[in-house]
Amino acid sequence: MEFFLLFLFLLSLGVASAAGFTVDSRDSADWKPTDGGWRRPASPTS
Repeated sequence: MEFFLLFLFLLSLGVASAAGFTVDSRDSADWKPTDGGWRRPASPTS
């Protein structure tokens, strides 16, 4: 029964995602720019 409920939950998440009902809550404040996937060194401020 627990497996069925877990499967039903994951299935509902997949359907909601495919239908566009999910939202990315990250505001990109914690994401730093990258250069080809490599994080750039911090630029000097002075």
